[in-house]
Amino acid sequence: MSVSFLREFLRDPLTVAAVAPSGARLADLVTAPVPRDGDPLVVELGPGTGAFTAAVQSRLAGRGRHLAIEINERFAGPLAARFPRVDVAVADARRLPDLLAHGGHRQADVIVSGLPWAAFGASTQDDLLAAVTGALAPDGAFTTFAYTFSRWAPPALRLRQSLSARFEEVVTSRTVWANMPPAFVYFCRRPRIPARLHDLVAA
Repeated sequence: MSVSFLREFLRDPLTVAAVAPSGARLADLVTAPVPRDGDPLVVELGPGTGAFTAAVQSRLAGRGRHLAIEINERFAGPLAARFPRVDVAVADARRLPDLLAHGGHRQADVIVSGLPWAAFGASTQDDLLAAVTGALAPDGAFTTFAYTFSRWAPPALRLRQSLSARFEEVVTSRTVWANMPPAFVYFCRRPRIPARLHDLVAA
C-alpha cells in the first residue's frame, strides 16, 4: 500500500476516495483503448500516484501526447517529476475542454479516468461527464472503473445510468479480482454529444 496515497485519503477522502492505488491488472484493462500506433492524444483524469499513468506511457512508448489532470497538488508534483513526458495540469477535471483548447487541441482520442465517482454528488458527476463528452473525439473511447462491492450503491447506479445516457455504447468488463478492492471497468464509445457537435453548439 502506498503511504502517500493513504495519507492523502485520510487528509481528503472525498477527492481521493480510496486507501490504495489501483493495481497493475486494473491499470492494463483501463488503458487498453490507448492505441499502440499513431500519435493519439490521451487524457487522464485523476491520475493520483500514477498507476494508470505508467500504463498509458507504456502503451504510447514515446508517441503522441498525454495530458494528466490532477486536482491534488501533492500528487501532481511527484507525478510530473516521475513522468517528464506527461503534461500534468493541476486543475479540476471539469475544466477539461478549456484545458485542451489552451493547449491547442479540440478533442482527445482516449480519455482514461481514475476519478472517485462514488464520492461525487449527482451534479458533479453530470458536470464531469459533460466535460468528457464535450472533449472526446466522435470515434474516441472513454474508460473508467468502479469497485465491485459498491456496484449497487446509489452513486454507482447513477453513474451507470449517466454513462448510458451519454454514450451509445457502454460495455462492462469482467471483475479484476486481483485488484484491492476488486473492481471492473466501463468502456464507453460514441459520445452522444461529441466534441465536434459541442464546438458547433458553443459557437
